[in-house]
Amino acid sequence: MYGNAMTPDAALDELLRVEGRRVVASLYRVTKDFGRAEDALSEAVIDALHHWPVHGVPDRPGAWLTTVARRRALDTLRRESRRTDKEEQAFRELDDEPEPPTDRAIRDDELAMIFMCCHPSLPAESRVALALRTLCGLTTPEIARAFLVAEPTMGQRISRAKRKITDAGIAFRVPCDDELSLRLPPVLAVINVAFTTGHHSPGGSSIYRVDLAEDAIRLARELVRLLPTNPECRGLLALLETTHARRTTRVADDGSLVNLKHADRARWDRKTIDRVSFDLMAALKAGRPGPYQIQAAISQLHSTAPSFAETDWQQIVTLYDALLQRSQSPFVQVNRAIALAELHGPAAALEEIEGILDADDWHFLHLARGDLAERLGQFESAREHFGNALSRTNNLAERREIQRRLDEISG
Repeated sequence: MYGNAMTPDAALDELLRVEGRRVVASLYRVTKDFGRAEDALSEAVIDALHHWPVHGVPDRPGAWLTTVARRRALDTLRRESRRTDKEEQAFRELDDEPEPPTDRAIRDDELAMIFMCCHPSLPAESRVALALRTLCGLTTPEIARAFLVAEPTMGQRISRAKRKITDAGIAFRVPCDDELSLRLPPVLAVINVAFTTGHHSPGGSSIYRVDLAEDAIRLARELVRLLPTNPECRGLLALLETTHARRTTRVADDGSLVNLKHADRARWDRKTIDRVSFDLMAALKAGRPGPYQIQAAISQLHSTAPSFAETDWQQIVTLYDALLQRSQSPFVQVNRAIALAELHGPAAALEEIEGILDADDWHFLHLARGDLAERLGQFESAREHFGNALSRTNNLAERREIQRRLDEISG
């Protein structure tokens, strides 16, 4: 069972980053308690720190960690002389369940966790945040930045939502068919934000977290499997796959970031882009274009354009207008302004983007303002905006790129 060439510390870090959230979902199914599931995983990690340096990294470290965590949860329940009926049931399930769980069971547990976290009895602002924290493995600061709120506020939302699930006895299951569509919007939002965080990591040295992005795509495929005729499920999958198909050109050989204008389009995954284009057209034929289908159409226009200059900016602005009719999101407003700059020039875009006042903590807003000001020759203003952007991001690759632009202007 042992023999993995990776060092124990590196293997454990990678395992927790990729598998930790799946282990928690699998444990929660039987413990019905976030604290027990997380504590059991922590104890299994401690076991791994002692065991792996001596015996080597297991060939299937994820299965090893799941098995040990389940045993730790079982030991905890055994030690407790007085258990509630719910805990007694968990004890029996942990004791009887074959180990380790199958891949199919793990995927079902992940979907059940998302749907439970997105239950309609939970506050709307807490559903997506809780799912991102418990299932997608994002930290509270990362989630706070994704939603442009203060970190303590986000921490309180997540804690209250966990208590609500326990107090209300919310079921851990994928809803039946007649419930699925009603429960779908926040679930789609969870997967989308998880992918966005992987595509544009808020911290660390890399701009792209492949594990998180690919996990989000895998979950989107599971939703399409559950609801094959739902156009928004297919639209979300199309959006994620098209964006992921362009990932290889986002960083240059020297580690610097490459924007869409200068990307080497010959290196994009054309096979995926062509397939997604066909799938998206099939979804749009349903005649119910929702926000994810519209965003996927925008991504496809970028992906299929022969060059940046030949992009259909008019169509992209029109699609962003359609998104704004559904939500006055600052994310949509900023991206529409960027497209508008290519259509009518940076002055028109800057005038529009300066009116966005409710996303001051979002670094990309200041970065966009700085870019437009620089194109207009307003270098003092550009320096100020780039400085604001620099102070609002913790991603090292992005900080280096912003600092490079600041140095260029100063030079």
